[in-house]
Amino acid sequence: MASVVLREDFDAVSVRRLARDADDADQARRLLAIAAVYEGMSRADAARIGGMDRQTLRDWVHRFNAVGAAGLINRTAPGNPRRLTPAQEAELDRLVEAGPVAAGLGHLARWRCADLQALIAERWGVAYHERTTGWHTTGKLRTPDNITLLPLPPRSPELNPAENVWEYLRGRWLSNHIFKDYDAILDAA
Repeated sequence: MASVVLREDFDAVSVRRLARDADDADQARRLLAIAAVYEGMSRADAARIGGMDRQTLRDWVHRFNAVGAAGLINRTAPGNPRRLTPAQEAELDRLVEAGPVAAGLGHLARWRCADLQALIAERWGVAYHERTTGWHTTGKLRTPDNITLLPLPPRSPELNPAENVWEYLRGRWLSNHIFKDYDAILDAA
């Protein structure tokens, strides 16, 4: 594979000057690797100077050729596009603030992620996974007075009795056995 040709409007000295003046350490490291290529160093050695492999250096050279030094700064990923319109988000905010009774769900005492997921799907036809309707992991959230956040550890048997049952069964009845089929497991349990 042919190596990517560097821009002709820069040289090693000007790229090193850009690296010296760069505020971003990653950008400076990438610029120094590119300066080494301008000086005639092999791509492999220049990549090693920049703490990357040859393919990564090649990708950064493409960005440098297209945009210049600004292309060597990490870009923030755009994230997923919003699925609800701003008006729908405002309505959802009002519904959450008012509580489940005001939303016509009198059988609920408080919102759960599954309830919000179902409400969003019913009202706006947008399907969220239950985990993504719980946006309480951000520090920007102002928690309404009618919602109590209950952060749980990933595995919490003291809060989930079913885990205790399975732990007991695995330890006492199901471990170190080879079962013929699923029904044999059920019989043993």
